[in-house]
Amino acid sequence: MAKILKKLAFLVAIVTALSSLLAGCSSDKSSSTTASAPKDKGVAMADYGVGKTFKATKPISFTTMYNDAAWYAYKKDWLLWSEITKRTNVTLKPTVVPMSDYAQKRSLLISSGDAPLIIPKTYPGQETPFVSSGAILPISDYVKYMPNFMDKVKKWNLQPEIDNLRQADGKYYVLPGLHEEVWPDYTLAVRTDIFEKNNIAIPKTWDEFEAALKKLKEIYPDVTPFSDRWSTTGSVSPLGALLQYAAPTFGTVGGWGTSNYVTFDQNKNKFVFAGASKEYKEMLTYFNGLIKEGLLDKESLSQSDDQAVQKFVNGKSFVISSNSQEIVTMRNSMDKTLGAGKYSIAKIDVPGGPKGNVIAGSRLENGIMISAKAKDDPNFTTLLQFIDWFWYSDEGEELAKWGVEGTTYKKENGKRVLMPDVNFLGLNPSGKKDLRVDYGFGTGSFAYGGTTDLLQSTMSEEEIKFQDSMHQNKEVLPVNPPYPMSATDQEQATLISTPLTDTVKQNTAKFILGTRPLSEWNAYVSELKAKGMDKYLDMVNKAYKDYQKKNK
Repeated sequence: MAKILKKLAFLVAIVTALSSLLAGCSSDKSSSTTASAPKDKGVAMADYGVGKTFKATKPISFTTMYNDAAWYAYKKDWLLWSEITKRTNVTLKPTVVPMSDYAQKRSLLISSGDAPLIIPKTYPGQETPFVSSGAILPISDYVKYMPNFMDKVKKWNLQPEIDNLRQADGKYYVLPGLHEEVWPDYTLAVRTDIFEKNNIAIPKTWDEFEAALKKLKEIYPDVTPFSDRWSTTGSVSPLGALLQYAAPTFGTVGGWGTSNYVTFDQNKNKFVFAGASKEYKEMLTYFNGLIKEGLLDKESLSQSDDQAVQKFVNGKSFVISSNSQEIVTMRNSMDKTLGAGKYSIAKIDVPGGPKGNVIAGSRLENGIMISAKAKDDPNFTTLLQFIDWFWYSDEGEELAKWGVEGTTYKKENGKRVLMPDVNFLGLNPSGKKDLRVDYGFGTGSFAYGGTTDLLQSTMSEEEIKFQDSMHQNKEVLPVNPPYPMSATDQEQATLISTPLTDTVKQNTAKFILGTRPLSEWNAYVSELKAKGMDKYLDMVNKAYKDYQKKNK
């Protein structure tokens, strides 16, 4: 599960960068005026709205894709399916696809015209290949019929992030999962017992982090205190997680936090290529310094995730990048390797950098595409109401995540608590039944987005404390503005950006390791220019300016 979460977290992290390429005009009203009203055969609710449980006036069924994870494999008799029908009068008919084949099967079904009406588990950016064919519904034309979606977008001020989903025609084709707040997860995990034993304060800045590592190196000369992972998995990027959460504090983007190394300079009112910036150089210089001083393990850029973890859980290193799930996994391992009660570890707040205590991220996550044929369905309005209730109402989101009150969970003093015989992600280890495996709730296909309260309802007290600290002490940076491109321009831009991105990744590793000296930075920038960096930026900035003119 943890490996999948890593990929999901990464994809969630690059949403902003990916979606910027897909943007368009900024008003849902402007794109919806040309769309005809959805068809209604009298099955939809006449008085549907925020705060009302959706229930079709007659029994009806809709088709959906289902992303089947092996660790909680699909069961047709899950309580999930019957409870949806009980509450809404809607029966979902799933096309079950193994997770490993999901993207390919989805593409084949859409291209052949055989896709189900509802296509969940779609990350922003994945809809783009299907837009020009007309196979996917421009859902922005119809969100006015989705009151819960619209309510959360307005209440949480999500419109700027929604606008980044728009294609060059000004419409968007994916309904994303909506979060109330940015959800920071990846950061440094440290051996707090080792820090405390040696009177080393938990660092609050990168300079303090370096000083702490130096002290550890002095005390434990045979140990390289920081050995990291996530350079060889997911979307392969040197120190993918570390540079993702460190880069904003240096005033740039990096690692898993970008797909094309383009970022917006608020002062210059234009996009710049981060991989050639002085801020990016400063970040690489910092981590190269850790390598030179023997504080950061050189193997961090080449070792497998498991190799890095084994060093940490066996006491061969004291710091590693982590997330909320990996902390639990490492503790389970360390109970065996070091002994329960003989160590302590924790996630720490991301250290502040030259640009202060800042974090970047999107409040959007994977969501739903709807087949274009849905608009011709006589029960299109009913479909829109059902999707709006199940994926965007507080009641629907709670059902998808927690299940049925009194059966899978109960409420004690307003807090959701699993029933004694139910377990979920280790929250109730004594439970013999699993919320996902045995009931179908809390799965990645249907449970995402929601209020901070809902998000934190399945977190440990430790993780909630981390989240609260990050929100209280960090400033969330604004998302990049949209820069929509036509299909032709986008294709040309991709042809340029792919080799540029590869060059940045390759040289990022070299500069950090020191196999290429930072004295060759200017030569490296010249190499980027030779690969079309300036032309690429011209295309991006022209698209941005055109968008601004159209949407004054």
